[in-house]
Amino acid sequence: MAAAAPLSPFGRDLRRIAELAWPVFVGQMAVLAFSTVDTVLVARHSATDLAALAVGSAAYITVFIGLMGAVMALGPIVGQLFGAGKLAEAGHQVHQAVWLALALALLGGLLLVFPTPFLALSRVDASVEPRIRGYLLGLAVALPAALLFAAYRGFNIAVSRPKAVMVLQLAGLAAKVPLSIALAWGLPALGLPALGVVGCGIATAIAMWVQVFAAAALLRTHSFYTPFGVPMATGTGGLHPPDFKALRAQLRLGIPMGLAILVEVTGFSFMAIFIARLGTTPVAGHQIAANLAALLFMMPLSLSHATSTLVAQRIGARDLSDARRLGWRGLQIALAIALVMGGSVFLARDGVVSLYTNDSLVAAAALPLVAWLLWFHLADAAQIMSAFVLRAHRIATVPLIIYATAIWGVGLGGGYAIAFDVGGFTPAALLGARGFWFASTGGLVLAAVALTLFLLWVLKRERAA
Repeated sequence: MAAAAPLSPFGRDLRRIAELAWPVFVGQMAVLAFSTVDTVLVARHSATDLAALAVGSAAYITVFIGLMGAVMALGPIVGQLFGAGKLAEAGHQVHQAVWLALALALLGGLLLVFPTPFLALSRVDASVEPRIRGYLLGLAVALPAALLFAAYRGFNIAVSRPKAVMVLQLAGLAAKVPLSIALAWGLPALGLPALGVVGCGIATAIAMWVQVFAAAALLRTHSFYTPFGVPMATGTGGLHPPDFKALRAQLRLGIPMGLAILVEVTGFSFMAIFIARLGTTPVAGHQIAANLAALLFMMPLSLSHATSTLVAQRIGARDLSDARRLGWRGLQIALAIALVMGGSVFLARDGVVSLYTNDSLVAAAALPLVAWLLWFHLADAAQIMSAFVLRAHRIATVPLIIYATAIWGVGLGGGYAIAFDVGGFTPAALLGARGFWFASTGGLVLAAVALTLFLLWVLKRERAA
């Protein structure tokens, strides 16, 4: 048989990225399915519960993602150490990430148990507030498990073992779906009442702790982890005591990373809180569009994880030319796939929205927002890939400034001014939720352009050096 034709440089890079990206994508889709399942179940339970889910999810995402960003500093640090062959040092960083995750969980849990700031911003109806509080209480229990699993995920992806994460994320989803159905809709035959959105919060907490205990068992029994000396690996003893030098290194990168992610997420999640002031139907429509945007985002996010992992490993191995090429290749691939996926959703938007709701008013509120998704998604893909490649180079402060200016200033601030006609000049077509989506898309485009240009400058400076 004739030998297979050798792959082109682009084909080789695509294969390297895809081998890491597809398990990350499957796992991320499983994670997003948590909120998608809740959205579908609650949308068919009541519009009031769907409004509570929109505000409660925005509050939880704001807290969790901001804190998770600090834990995510583990990824580029471990990736560079792994590329340099320093396995014990990489494992030591995992021990410190556990301490960091537990400390952050305590802080975040207090914000979820006492969510008054979020409720004050949203100005929700009195009928919605108790449901938001109940939902967030369940998520407060889930938060420590979510942050510990974020450390497990970051470590495994950094050492090119994303399948070890994917399997557990799928197992968590398998536990989550039946629990959410039973608790949200109830089981009258067993005397279990329908808890609506509160039941979804309880189901999430149970599923997240199932994931963490399964991760602990895998760390303890699999021989791959022994050279790293990670927590609970066989023969490595217990958890290392806090190492303030290592913790400072993680926080030095993690704080700007966490703040940048917090800015990005709050620029989007606070849209739901402000749109809630317009009533139940507008915020329910926004929740559908937001969930679609999050679904689409999983692909560029997965590609970004894979690309940044490879870049960090090549930096650790001192192969900087390969690191530079992989960074640009990841950006090209992410934009091409985003164009196809975003265009498909745009063309099929009527049918897609009908999968979420049979309420004609909610569907009518969602459709104009879904129409923005193509441009929103393209900009989202470009900015997340550029940001992740910069993080692989341990650069996070300048991206934070870019995010704050573009997403908070243009996206959220501009969206508020347009949606509520602060200056008295807003066209009727952009009033309300559509104004937020218009400005948010503009902010993402600005962030994508600025981050890409900054990445180009960093790589040119590195090449010259």
